[in-house]
Amino acid sequence: MKRRDFLVSSAAAGVATAASALTPGFAKPRSRLKVAMIGTGLRGQSQLGPILSRDDVELVAICDTQRVMLDMARAIIGKSGRRQPKEYGGNGDPNAWRKLLGRTDLDAVFIVTPWEWHAPMAIAAMEAKIAVGCEVVAGITLQDHWDVLRAQQRTGTPYMLLENVCYRRDVLAALQMVRAGLFGELIHLQAGYQHDLRGVRFNSGNPAEPYDSGVEYGAKGFSEAQWRTQHAIDRNGDLYPSHGIGPCAMYTNIHRGNRFTHINSFASKSRGLHDYIVKHPKGGPNHPNARLKFKLGDLITTTLRCENGETIILQLDTCLPRPYSLGFRVQGTDGLWMDLNKSVHIEGRSEKHRWQDAQAYYDEYDHPLWRKYAQQAAGAGHGGMDWFVVHAFIEALKADEPMPIDIYDAVAWSAITPLSEQSIAEGYKTLEFPDFTEGTWKDRAPIFALNDRY
Repeated sequence: MKRRDFLVSSAAAGVATAASALTPGFAKPRSRLKVAMIGTGLRGQSQLGPILSRDDVELVAICDTQRVMLDMARAIIGKSGRRQPKEYGGNGDPNAWRKLLGRTDLDAVFIVTPWEWHAPMAIAAMEAKIAVGCEVVAGITLQDHWDVLRAQQRTGTPYMLLENVCYRRDVLAALQMVRAGLFGELIHLQAGYQHDLRGVRFNSGNPAEPYDSGVEYGAKGFSEAQWRTQHAIDRNGDLYPSHGIGPCAMYTNIHRGNRFTHINSFASKSRGLHDYIVKHPKGGPNHPNARLKFKLGDLITTTLRCENGETIILQLDTCLPRPYSLGFRVQGTDGLWMDLNKSVHIEGRSEKHRWQDAQAYYDEYDHPLWRKYAQQAAGAGHGGMDWFVVHAFIEALKADEPMPIDIYDAVAWSAITPLSEQSIAEGYKTLEFPDFTEGTWKDRAPIFALNDRY
């Protein structure tokens, strides 16, 4: 696909315009928004519920290249009782989204497409003064991330990365604990994306059985198997960092008095996806896909160093059999929390060398957002997280206020991917992490989840 050519501002000009990343996009607050969705695949469909549940949002347009995905989305919208939006695409046209962005009545667009489309679609939307709620990731190459940032700075159009894990209930409770000083001064954090995706990367190609149903991908696959698998063939790095780094960045006030300074990554050997094909009942050693060579290591381990001295370890573990876990660990001078064993240890409160069940702490430090909106979020995707991230985007946009997960968060969290690829390719080299804020991180105050608004 060809990306539009945009002028990239110089670093000096970037400093002068960096403040525009906080510039709201409307002349005045609005009470109701007209929105569109580009990409109505399975992820887009899961986001329809939170969007359609809101009286302050009208879904006026949807777009997808595939008729099957548009039809599935229409069925969900029909069951909601809401008016059907105008459709774009459905005939394989990869540029149908451009016609959607040509509308003059859109306040915002949700971008829920394969990763390689996120940057060009977001840039085009911002150029059209349409606010962007973009699913992770922000781009593919490091240049993509600079291009997205410069487009936002140049246009002042609101952009939010829809990283839902930042709103997970225990994650927000841990944020409250951090802010209350429960762990003392933060020293080290860990997280990652540890999720068996073998049955997502491969399936039978039948829309009725999208998971764990076969060993096909690309043109013979369905949903994410059509595009996500190719990234594992072609790339070696942390391909999905934001679920882990998003909460860790909020805990350590990244871009709000702190920043990432260095990064390096290591990759294990690659065995898991090949073994899955060979061992699957519909695969075997003679299946054509058994000859695939996967560049992606089964385990990618990335280390980040922060300006204020914290270290963060991220792990990508999606190619081997395992239960789901994001593996959060938040550790300071007075204790730590780990999500996997749902435990806390606080010096002076916990028995020495013993874990405490975290539930009492979750209850005590339950975030005001969850106390206020838990009932409304019930039933939304990913345990309610999807409702909260959509809510935050819509409420900030309506109020004409800065995005709680803003453009700097988006590009820095997502840029971990190309930087990890570079580190691995260059012999596990430690790299300097780009300062996308160009120095403004020193003076920016935290805004994320400070109250019960969003």
